[in-house]
Amino acid sequence: MKRLNDILQELGVSKVKLAKYLGVSRQMVYNYLTLDNLEKWPKEKKLLLLQLLDIENGNEKDIEKIQVTTEYMATVEKRLNSSVKKTNEMNYLNSDSLTKDNKELLNNIMFLLKERLEEDSTGSAGTMLRYLYYLLQSIENIPEIEYILAYIAKSNGFIAPDEFAFDEDKQFTFEGILYTAMSLYNSGKADKDKVISNHRLFVQEIEQKNEEKLSRTQQLMTISSQALKELGYENVTPENAVEFYEKMAEIESRKV
Repeated sequence: MKRLNDILQELGVSKVKLAKYLGVSRQMVYNYLTLDNLEKWPKEKKLLLLQLLDIENGNEKDIEKIQVTTEYMATVEKRLNSSVKKTNEMNYLNSDSLTKDNKELLNNIMFLLKERLEEDSTGSAGTMLRYLYYLLQSIENIPEIEYILAYIAKSNGFIAPDEFAFDEDKQFTFEGILYTAMSLYNSGKADKDKVISNHRLFVQEIEQKNEEKLSRTQQLMTISSQALKELGYENVTPENAVEFYEKMAEIESRKV
């Protein structure tokens, strides 16, 4: 099994791609690769792996004879990509409006999200992904989210530290500030009283925003009701929608 792991590493086969090829979760791939030998693998998965490695006779001992050359790497990569492509084409992510790279990226994201939810026994993954959903909804209003994502990618070695895909000056400044904050947090030396005070301000700011949002919602409901009344309609329909929103805007302008 050590030779198998070495070969997969030399070939640059990621656990995500191998999992998709085998039709199992990423965690299951890790479990398979820690077993003593291939005989302990499910027969179907073992045969798929041997096919990927171009061992036609199904003899796992031939793994020891594999020499990873440039030609062999290209053959395995082609076979792997062909299988993953078929998987991608069978799901709803196959859109003509997406580039090949974006299709693969989106499919990899969906694969990881699905895996997280399937393996979630405590509900924490579901909560985390719900927060992720809110984050994606907030990107247009909070550009710093892009800087946070870049910082995380850099910190974990996925991209180079000098890569700046967004506003370089702002991203550079934000990363420096975030690094300072993370260093202070990880050191455990943050002033507790100051943290409590800052968190209190954080909560107060959120509560104020929520109150403003609620007040605005109530205001819109009042204006909406008044617009319907003045127009003589019971509700909004596709036919009267334009007239209704124009009336709302006119009512709101009276209060300026």
